[in-house]
Amino acid sequence: MNRRTTSALLALVAVPALLTGCETGTEDKAGGGAGADAAAGSALAAVDTLTVKGRAPKTGYDRDRFGSAWADTDSNHCPTRDDILKRDLKEVRYQGGECRVVAGKLAPDPYTGREVTFRRGRSQVDIDHLVALSDAWQKGAFRWEPSKRIAFANDPLNLLAVDAGTNRGKSDGDTATWLPPNKSYRCTYVAAQVAVKKKYGVWVTAAERDAMRKVLGGCPAEKLPSGGSPTEAPPRFSAR
Repeated sequence: MNRRTTSALLALVAVPALLTGCETGTEDKAGGGAGADAAAGSALAAVDTLTVKGRAPKTGYDRDRFGSAWADTDSNHCPTRDDILKRDLKEVRYQGGECRVVAGKLAPDPYTGREVTFRRGRSQVDIDHLVALSDAWQKGAFRWEPSKRIAFANDPLNLLAVDAGTNRGKSDGDTATWLPPNKSYRCTYVAAQVAVKKKYGVWVTAAERDAMRKVLGGCPAEKLPSGGSPTEAPPRFSAR
């Protein structure tokens, strides 16, 4: 067999492998990787760094396991809820200084795209945990030290002022079961969930991972958010 014949046979052998997409080391048996479009530093690339496991039972979950609501973990003498209202609302009005927020506007509300008016004592605006506390509990938080759970519940990276009714419809849903009705916000929303889960080591289910990939696949350049507070609350805080 001459050299020309040998080269031709090798080329024919290589064609089926190219057609079937076989390439050593690139197969994701759990449902396909994020792909070449996932740029370094993107939320899409970060999805594949999350641990994938089944959801644990909700046994033992209680809101109090994450400390008292809206603890002042950053020691600025304002409850976390007011910190987030101050950050997210426009036309903010205060009572007795610049801590207690009594009025303002979500313009727009990220979940619906509508303008929502906030007035203290009414229920039109909620502070949402992007990754719900009970979702986190079932995906690793049941094992955490109290200081980590308190930090998680009060981390600005995981908190957002939103329309109350829409938020309550979300309940403790993850990306696989709930997305904001405002489609233009979905990339930002899912990227934030990925960032929170990566920061705290909260795992995802296979269905959740696939849903994250699907949303972020439409916006592969979406950056992974960063920042927020430390992953442990100051020693003075404790939880039952």
